[in-house]
Amino acid sequence: MGAKTRTGKMMMICRKMRLVLVVCQLGAILRTQAQIPAQCISSNTNRPPENSDIMVDCGTEHMDLNIYLCPVYQALYNESLLVLNNEYNNNKCFGTAEFAANPPVLKFSFPINESSMSSCGNDFKIITQVGTGAFADFSNVQFVNISGAVTSIDPSAGMITYRPQLLYKFSCLYPLQYIINNTELAVAGVNVAIKDNNGSFISTLSLELYEDDQFQNYLTIPPTGLELKTKIYVAVRATNLTDRFNVLLDRCYATTSPYPDFDSFYDLFVGCTRDEQTEVLLNGDSQVAHFSFEAFRFVEHRNRTVSTFYLHCVTRLCEVSTCSVLKPDCGSNQGRRRREADDTLANATVTSTAILVAKKGKGSSESLYSNTVVAAIFCVNILAVLFTT
Repeated sequence: MGAKTRTGKMMMICRKMRLVLVVCQLGAILRTQAQIPAQCISSNTNRPPENSDIMVDCGTEHMDLNIYLCPVYQALYNESLLVLNNEYNNNKCFGTAEFAANPPVLKFSFPINESSMSSCGNDFKIITQVGTGAFADFSNVQFVNISGAVTSIDPSAGMITYRPQLLYKFSCLYPLQYIINNTELAVAGVNVAIKDNNGSFISTLSLELYEDDQFQNYLTIPPTGLELKTKIYVAVRATNLTDRFNVLLDRCYATTSPYPDFDSFYDLFVGCTRDEQTEVLLNGDSQVAHFSFEAFRFVEHRNRTVSTFYLHCVTRLCEVSTCSVLKPDCGSNQGRRRREADDTLANATVTSTAILVAKKGKGSSESLYSNTVVAAIFCVNILAVLFTT
């Protein structure tokens, strides 16, 4: 019995020693894999992770994420153990550690395009919200929401782990519309314009003038101006779009200034309200919108030989499946109400080149004689009357 007792005690001691060795080895592994960097020792972010440790920059071409790196090490992870949406088999979905930053951060930067959306698993959704700003009058305005998460990869091979799970969620909301700075955002293979601080991007949205209803021949405007009531055909077109989106015009108006201000303006159409000479031909049903109007002059230019004005169109994109809902129902009393001038901000338009209109109209019965010739004839007639008397 004594021998068996001693053998049992020895076995218990061996088990305890093995457990101690396993714990020591595990501790050594943890220290090796997530040793606190020197840059974090004096950093105020050298603490456990918090929800505020991620910063998101929703840019026009890239979405940029910055995650405080020191809390990641505090949680026994490192930069190689955080990845976008668990896409750990794709090297493009891992971040880059910047220890030179103060505080150190882990940076993720990915283009907002189709390849990035699919390869790194970000979620892309079209949503509809109440309009704000330039679209405050409208109850249905579409936005694109891009969201995802940076998740931790736990390398523990056993049944237990000492690491907490890290999960950093992010999202960006972009208006599905074009604005004055002509900025561009490529989302899932689609060009969508948004406003960026530097306004340095060039949009693929254009406004072009034509002389025919087939939109084949560009309108040539002579220096002397177009004749009054000349039919002008307008095309607002977006290029490089997938067939998922159409172009929708909410308002088109003319100003005497090349800028979309409201010192002198005239509405061609706002929703269902339109000028009698304006005809909306195609809107919200294609990647190009068409309408026509007749050349006119601003009254304030009555003493000018040529009246000059510019055409501006408040334009946005709509998803094909919902364009019919966003278009005004002009056959009912529920159409959109007329927008006040100061409700439409200058940052939601595309603008034409200068349109010049002369005083003379088509079929004008204006005298072929110049004013000087007419005056001379009038004087001769007076002299003739004097001599005959």
